[in-house]
Amino acid sequence: MTRWKFSREFKIEAVRLVTDRGVAVAQAARDLDVAESVLRRWMRELTATPVTAFPGNGQMQADLAEIAAPKIR
Repeated sequence: MTRWKFSREFKIEAVRLVTDRGVAVAQAARDLDVAESVLRRWMRELTATPVTAFPGNGQMQADLAEIAAPKIR
């Protein structure tokens, strides 16, 4: 089974389809061919942390990156 990868822009536009245009989550998920639970998770992530939502491949969220960064003395 192939894992799908969606760009940050796609995820933001998918959320806007529901929040700004008033399309039902179930209908938007069907139209975009994603699971309803995935679309709801994208909505939660974007609402909770709009700036750091959907960091992308290999990028850590800001708070995790700070913890993992090497300390320079």
